[in-house]
Amino acid sequence: MYMPLRIAAAVGFGLAASLAQAQATPAGLWKTIDDNSHKEKSLVRISEAGGVYTGRIEKLLDPATKPDAVCDKCADDRKDKPLVGLTIITGVKQSDSDKSRWDGGEILDPKDGKSYKVRLTPEDGGKSLAVRGYIGAPLLGRTQTWIRVE
Repeated sequence: MYMPLRIAAAVGFGLAASLAQAQATPAGLWKTIDDNSHKEKSLVRISEAGGVYTGRIEKLLDPATKPDAVCDKCADDRKDKPLVGLTIITGVKQSDSDKSRWDGGEILDPKDGKSYKVRLTPEDGGKSLAVRGYIGAPLLGRTQTWIRVE
């Protein structure tokens, strides 16, 4: 009688652990928080395909930003494209040296149109995401904390 109960408990714990691990990735919908003003700026959906993560702006939350705003300072093919739907994270993969981190890609700051190297680190069991944009080495950059929406 105890054996089936132990097996059921082991399966339950295993399932819970795998669900927790699945949430501890950058994939999902995130509320971006400006690191200077601490105001909500947008919702960004990060998705994975073939081990590569990309992120697009799904919704603008800052009332100071016009709903039809475009990336007028972008210098690449995103110039004058609407912010909603704009891909701002590209080429991110899980780190070979630290499996709790994703890097190797770039993040676009639509405010200045510049792209930076990016490092994504899920925190608090995947409830938040440390997004570090930098030039050269990660020490030379800034970090925003995004909050998981789903």
